[in-house]
This record gives sequence, C-alpha cells and structure tokens, in this order.
Amino acid sequence: MRMQCLDTKFFTSSTSLAPIQLPSRMETHLWYVIPNEVKSEQLLNKYLEFLPKSEKERVFSMRGDELQKGALLARALVRTTIARYQTNQVSPRSLKFRKNIHGKPEVDWQQIEDWHPQQLHFNISHTESLVACGVTTHNPIGIDIEEKERKIKHSISSFAKRYFSQQEVQLLSSISDPEIQRQEFIKLWTLKEAYVKALGRGFSGSPFKTFTIRSVAASKEGIHLSESSSSENSDIVVESLEDSANHTGDWRFALLELAGSHYAAICSKNHPMKMSVWRTIPLVEDEYVSGTDSVIAVGGLM
Repeated sequence: MRMQCLDTKFFTSSTSLAPIQLPSRMETHLWYVIPNEVKSEQLLNKYLEFLPKSEKERVFSMRGDELQKGALLARALVRTTIARYQTNQVSPRSLKFRKNIHGKPEVDWQQIEDWHPQQLHFNISHTESLVACGVTTHNPIGIDIEEKERKIKHSISSFAKRYFSQQEVQLLSSISDPEIQRQEFIKLWTLKEAYVKALGRGFSGSPFKTFTIRSVAASKEGIHLSESSSSENSDIVVESLEDSANHTGDWRFALLELAGSHYAAICSKNHPMKMSVWRTIPLVEDEYVSGTDSVIAVGGLM
C-alpha cells in the first residue's frame, strides 16, 4: 500500500500535486474520494479557489450543504486528477473544459507553443457518499457508481421493462430472491450507464433499451454477474439491438465493488483492461488501494 501525505502547508498557493505517470494504452486509472472523509472547511475553500466563477455559481445553486459539497468535490477531483498527469506543472485552476455536442465534458487544451498534451480522456460519477474519476489515454472512458444499498422505489420488474432490453428483463425475472434481484438490477444499471457515458452520446442518443449488457458466462451457464469469478468466465459484453454494424465488441468492462459500499462500472476500449485504483483526499493524501479489500472485482477484466 502506497501513501503520499502533505503536511499542514498544503493550504498554501504553492502546493503541488504528487505527479502520476500517464496510464498506458491498456491501463485505466480510477480515483475516488469519500465526502465524509473531507471535513476541513479550509480545505473545501481551497478547492473552491480552483473553480471559475461560472462553476462556483453552479455549486452554490445546489440545494443544501451536502449537495454543494458533493458538487464541489466532483469538480475538485477532476481538476486535481488531470493536473497530476501534466509534466509542465499545470495548475488545477488553469484547466478549461468544454462539452461535446451531446454534453459530455472534455478538457479544452490551450494551444501553447512547443507543448503537446497527451490524449487524455476522463469521466466522472458521484453519489452522496462517493465521488469517482476515471482516466485513460487514447480511448474514451465511461464510469458509473451506485450505492450497493440503493433502494428501488418501484417494482424492479416494471422498472426494468421500461428501460432494459428484453434479454435483461428475462434475466432479472428469473431471479426469485428479491435481494439478489435488486443487486443484479443495480449492477446492470451501472454497466449500462458506463457504456452510454463512454459513447459520449448521452441517454437520449443511446437509450438503454437499444442495447443489451450480459455476462458471457451468464449466456452459457445461466449464472448471474455476481457469480462470475475468474477473468475467463466473467467477460461482460454489450450487444446493439438496432445497428448490427455497430462494433460493440470493441468495448471492455470492469465491474468492481468499491470501498465496500458501492458498485463501480468502467467501460473503455482498452483490451485487456488493467485497473489501478486510488483513494484520495486531494492535496492531502493518496492511497493506492488496488489489490486491497477496498477494490474487489465483481466482473469484467481486471
């Protein structure tokens, strides 16, 4: 386990983030922060300094302290994470962002003479209790996190029929245990969300019903995602139901149990997908948690 800590001087403007080598073409990096571990008002104010006026306004437009804190941490995590990978000591505050035509955020790299930034891709996801940022190079990435104990207000069957493909509905309907059915629903939702975000077209551009997420082992043996253990038997694939020419086979998935409390789905074209995961409090500490109980592979390639 690797730990990097900064002393009390981390509140000064001269603080630099611990640099990290860019992931290779086959690597995916995942950083997460637990909001309840960030208790210092002084540190939150430091994060706020990273944001331009427009982003600060969006943070303060949220209703309630917890939602504002979550929005702030999401923005701070993205900026500090991306800044780590830049060899020319880019400040988190100097980063600028734009959205593609479907609204997916991406870095708006400024043209600087003799500087050619790497083709870095990122994606963010957060709940009230965890914020995560995924990073790849050369290949797009989509991530989604959901609380394992998330409660479904409506009938899972009716909810699935509204949003999921027929094959996914059949899988969920075959599960008699309500708790296992709920868990499988959350995993499927998380995987589908990650895929849509990786495509960068948004929900309206890639409705959930237009594709199927399944485990290769499940299709052969009738088992659930949670029962797949080895990398050979836990491949998760996506199939387009509308466009047979769509090369969905290029996409790879990882499904993780994160911090003992969340499911995290990662979708990218990296093959094989090598994951490296850090728990962080930006500007305070970074803990490498791959290979620990904080990161457990549920499915996909890790």
